[in-house]
Amino acid sequence: MAEPITTSEEKRSLNFVEQIVADDLKAGKNSGRLNTRFPPEPNGYLHIGHAKAICMDFGVAELFGGTCNLRFDDTNPQKEDTEYEQAIMRDIHWLGYDWQDRLYYASDYFQQLYDFAIRLIKEGHAYVDDQTSEQIAQQKGTPTTPGTDSPFRNRSVEENLDLFQRMNAGEFDEGTHVLRAKIDMASSNMHFRDPIIYRIIKTPHWRTGTKWKVYPMYDFAHGQSDYFEGVTHSICTLEFVPHRPLYDYFVRLLAGDTAQQYCPRQIEFNRLNLTYTVMSKRKLLQLVKENLVAGWDDPRMPTLCGLRRRGYTPQSIKNFINAIGYTKYEALNDISLLEHAIRDDLNANATRVSAVLNPVRLVITNYPEDREETMSMENNPEQPDAGRHNMPFCRELYIEREDFMEDAPKKFFRLTPGKEVRLKGAYIIQCTGCTKDAHGNITEIQATYDPDTLSGMPGASRKVKGTLHWVSARHCVDAEVRLYDRLFSVENPAAEDADFRELLNPDSLQTLTGVKIEPFLAQTAQVEDKYQFQRIGYFTVDPDSATAGHLVFNRTIGLKDSWAKEQKKAN
Repeated sequence: MAEPITTSEEKRSLNFVEQIVADDLKAGKNSGRLNTRFPPEPNGYLHIGHAKAICMDFGVAELFGGTCNLRFDDTNPQKEDTEYEQAIMRDIHWLGYDWQDRLYYASDYFQQLYDFAIRLIKEGHAYVDDQTSEQIAQQKGTPTTPGTDSPFRNRSVEENLDLFQRMNAGEFDEGTHVLRAKIDMASSNMHFRDPIIYRIIKTPHWRTGTKWKVYPMYDFAHGQSDYFEGVTHSICTLEFVPHRPLYDYFVRLLAGDTAQQYCPRQIEFNRLNLTYTVMSKRKLLQLVKENLVAGWDDPRMPTLCGLRRRGYTPQSIKNFINAIGYTKYEALNDISLLEHAIRDDLNANATRVSAVLNPVRLVITNYPEDREETMSMENNPEQPDAGRHNMPFCRELYIEREDFMEDAPKKFFRLTPGKEVRLKGAYIIQCTGCTKDAHGNITEIQATYDPDTLSGMPGASRKVKGTLHWVSARHCVDAEVRLYDRLFSVENPAAEDADFRELLNPDSLQTLTGVKIEPFLAQTAQVEDKYQFQRIGYFTVDPDSATAGHLVFNRTIGLKDSWAKEQKKAN
């Protein structure tokens, strides 16, 4: 089992976590067994940072033929909800991973954890403290000065047992008593200075109801839950490095002599941080609660459901995560790397269609009024087997208003009086003039076409410098387009002194109505289908299409990194 399972001809190099796992398997640890776990808290939606952990936890198990558990860390009923639980499972499945029959909850082990706490009290390893959280924090000292013992540290075993059992019976108010592990108040590791392992919470639990009034802290529940499940490698992020000795301490106390045969191993890697983004679940919840975004699945959010709604694919996210890699050093990753990953994926897979976002009418004056043709359009030049679709052509079309300029500079290779362009998949046309309203706004453009320039005609190979996309005015359908951009206007909002809500990008959403789309798109588009709008960018069908009465498209990403270009201009 030490060799990774791969179908590629060339085995990729292992990252440092995978190498540790490979070495453990080669050494025969845990009898050659591999079991990882992904342990989310059901108190929010997963974001792309969690995707990095998911890809590691499930990915390393797949790579070496092991298993990965999904375990909800449901130890705080005040913040948890079944909505989050269901959303988390949907997102993991969307990424392409499955825990099969290995779905667990920390609450599955509440009795075992409580029994272990009782055992620690009896063995003199834990005591009930009546101090406030502020007093406990002050009494812990600093990293350079030792803490001082709690005045309740030397209570008798009998008194501690009585108080802890009464805590769970609901006799005391929240915050009045905690159970602390008795370790070392002078330890250089602050986490060893008699950490709190149980606190009183009287909110009913969404799974266990009112059975429990005391709930274990993460540092106490996590390692023991790993042990109960037979997890061999507990892979987490770098902020848990100083927690690892405490993790090992509790697990070895629990396991006793058997720890020599089996003990989970904690390994840490760097978190995923993105520019122009916040990853704090607290801040993301604020954005949702204060209606600064349209929900957890707002396409501007870094949540997996938000990225999915925006048009990101599981493969693009995996490719991005593979590109940035796993290290032991924190980094701020440029969001343009994520954007490159989705461009690359959609370029290879998205169907090409025609949509005009800012339409202006184009009349081909020498084309017969009653004539219609069908143009054959390539679905995807990157895929020879992707096929083609038909697109109607007639005398009156719509083109982008930005594709015409009456008085154009020399290097403007689009439509201007006297100049020629090719209509994508159709004829070469020459602009002859335009019509304006009383305010000087262009209402119509006139042109003539060269009938010999269609594919298969004698003049088909004639070259012009510009090619424009278009739709038939007689056959097109109206749609709505939402142009999404980066949610924050500064590169690292988490590092700014200002309130992060003041750093929101005011131009992160622009809604366009009256967009003209070709009939093929109108007839075939389904929710979450992905398209390249010719010359514009990549778009996906929004779920609102089901109730809006018309198709709604979200811009996933432009064809090029226009943000970087604009930022360069601004600086």
